[in-house]
This record gives sequence, structure tokens and C-alpha cells, in this order.
Amino acid sequence: MARVKPFKGVRPPKEMVEEVVSRPYDVLNSEEARKEAEGNPKSLYHIIKPEIDFEPGTDEHDPRVYEKAVENFEKFQKNGWLVQDEKEHYYIYAQTMDGRTQYGFVVGAWVEDYMQGRIKKHELTRRDKEEDRMKHVRVNNANIEPVFFAFPDNEELEEIIRTVAKGEPEYDFVAPDGFGHTFWVIDDDELTKRITEEFAKIPSLYIADGHHRSAAAALVGAEKARNNPNHRGDEEYNYFLAVAFPASHLKIIDYNRVVRDLNGLTPEQFLDKIRENFTVEDKGTEIYHPDRLHNFSLYLDGRWYSLTAKKGTYRDDDPIGVLDVTVSSDLILRDILGITDLRSDKRIDFVGGIRGLEELKRRVDSGEMKMALALYPVTMDQLINIADTGNIMPPKTTWFEPKLRSGLVIHKLS
Repeated sequence: MARVKPFKGVRPPKEMVEEVVSRPYDVLNSEEARKEAEGNPKSLYHIIKPEIDFEPGTDEHDPRVYEKAVENFEKFQKNGWLVQDEKEHYYIYAQTMDGRTQYGFVVGAWVEDYMQGRIKKHELTRRDKEEDRMKHVRVNNANIEPVFFAFPDNEELEEIIRTVAKGEPEYDFVAPDGFGHTFWVIDDDELTKRITEEFAKIPSLYIADGHHRSAAAALVGAEKARNNPNHRGDEEYNYFLAVAFPASHLKIIDYNRVVRDLNGLTPEQFLDKIRENFTVEDKGTEIYHPDRLHNFSLYLDGRWYSLTAKKGTYRDDDPIGVLDVTVSSDLILRDILGITDLRSDKRIDFVGGIRGLEELKRRVDSGEMKMALALYPVTMDQLINIADTGNIMPPKTTWFEPKLRSGLVIHKLS
């Protein structure tokens, strides 16, 4: 059963929130962060991407960079740009995109739930990326950025969301990307108790986004427990910062592929090979969106094609075999184009659906890429099914949007 707790959040004063908060560390590079933080000493990038305070080209894993994160985190607190709440709270965080709002609970998630597999994952993590985030958590002794969880719908928690959302929010703003962010502090002890009790009835939480952050936060917590001779189990380091959304609030968007060459084939030969496993329809020059599971959109030589996988090429009884990312990876990328490792092959790149299919067209038309493949998005039910059956999704399968804003609230480990 999921164990969560309220915590004394460290967060910006109301009037400074828009100056402090930022996009997550992993959705932009150092140069982009440097540009976004330009002229703004209060930007959280100074803590989560502190290489921007050094000369351009400084390695983000340089020991000085981690030291700078600590120095900046202390400075933010000293200057009153980040202030710790007096008492423990849960918080509700809502995000609005394209007229649709999703509401999540900001909680301290229990490290032991992660270690025991009750916080379920659907992606493999890379040790080097975990290590980088672990260093960041260790040196700051805090989870500066939250992880993004989903949980099976729960009517009692929905009722609490409705109650809290009627009240006055602490923060309410639209970020530069046009997405709305609203944040409430739950100050009612009765509600706080109910939230803890309702989460305790939920068998599992699911990592939607932030597998490396989850692993790093949990591993540092476990490490602190091991290293503390007086460990009791109720210390703050036994919990890490998460925002948990009811599964029905979330929408996964497509994650598409662009490939540099056709593996020595002409476009005609390539299409002939595709016809062995797919029904191919020429859709002309208008952008074509896949409209159902097992239907794909191919852009090649200035034209869009609908590809529908033939019966027998996918396995609807298998959580991984049913995925379109599996069908396309096996039958097109591997068998025709010779791309076997999506993580490391330089011939392929991935484009989040938030950029639209125009971005696929642009990258092919520019000559940088030879063809693009758009996929129908995975559903939350598929993601939960994969996590529940202990399976791992192929790389680059899910894209969640909007991303959580970093800096709305921080969780200290002591």
C-alpha cells in the first residue's frame, strides 16, 4: 500500500514565483538554460543547472558545478527567494494545457515503496544518469525537483481535489510556453489525515515521468538510512518529492521517430518491403495523423503514407507485443533499416509529439533526415499494464506534457 506524508515545503514567496520556477533540468541543454536565466539571479536554473554560472562549455559534471548548486541553494534561502513552510503540508498542483486541466497531489513518497517495487517503473534507467542526480540530491540534501507519478483513480481523493480547488490558490500563473500552473497549500489537518489514509489504500504508484530522478532520490534515501547508526525510519530522508496524479487526468502524447537513411534502399524498395507487413495508402502531401492503434504515419519524399499493420504482426495478448513502438521497432527499424539499439544508434532521433508532425516534415524536407514515422500514442492503461506485469517499455515510448514546473516546492531531507 502506498505510504505518503506531508512535509515542510521550501518554496518561493507568492510575488517571486514566476521569477524562480523553471522547466525541469532534463528538457533543455546548458545553453538554453543560460539564455532563459539571463538577467534573472532568482532563476532555479542556478541550482538545477549551475554550470550556467561558469564559462560556456563547462562540463555539467565538474565537481565545481555541484558545489555551485549548494552555494546557490543556500543563497536563495538566505535571500528569502525560497522559504520553508512552518508546518507540514500536502499541496495540490494543477496544470492546464489546451483547455484540459490535470490535478496532482504533492507528497513525500516513501523510499521503501520504491525499493520494494510498490512504486512501479516501466523504463530502464542508465547508471550514469542516476549517479549525476544522486550527486545533486546528496550535495543539496534535498529533492529540488519532483518526480511525476500516476495512481489508479480514487473517488475520495477526487473529492478532496474538488474541495481544495474551490479555495484561493497560492500560485496561479501562465508560463512562457502557454501552460497554466496553479498551486494550493492544504492547511486543513482533517484533509491532510484523509489524504494519508486514502493513499494507504492504493496498492501501487506508477512512475509516469522521471525514472532517473525517482531512482536517484530513493537510492540516496536508502544510503542515508544505511549510514545512520541511529536510523529510526521516520526521518525526512525516508521520503522523496513527488506529484501524484489520478491516471484518468493524464494523457500520454505520441513520441515519433526520424531516420537519416534508408539502409541503402531506394524509396520504392523501402515501400515494397513495408508492404510485406503493412497495408500502405498514399495520403498525398497533407499531414496524416495515425488514427488508431497499429496505424502509423510515414513521411517520405514529400508524401505522407498511412501504414496499417497486418493481422499477425502484433500480439494483442502481450503487454509489450501490442505496443506500436514494438511493431515499428521490429518490422521497420530493425528488419528493414538495420537499427537494433534505439538508445545508441546515431541514425535515428526522436521527436516528442508536442512539436507536432510539422517538425517531422521539417527535418525530412531539410535533408537532415530521410524519413519520419509517427506513432499512435500509448494509453495510461497500457502503461499501468506493463508496469503491473513487470515489463519494461522499449526506449522512447511515452511523452508526457505539460512537464512539472521545478521550484514550486522543494523537499529537504533533514
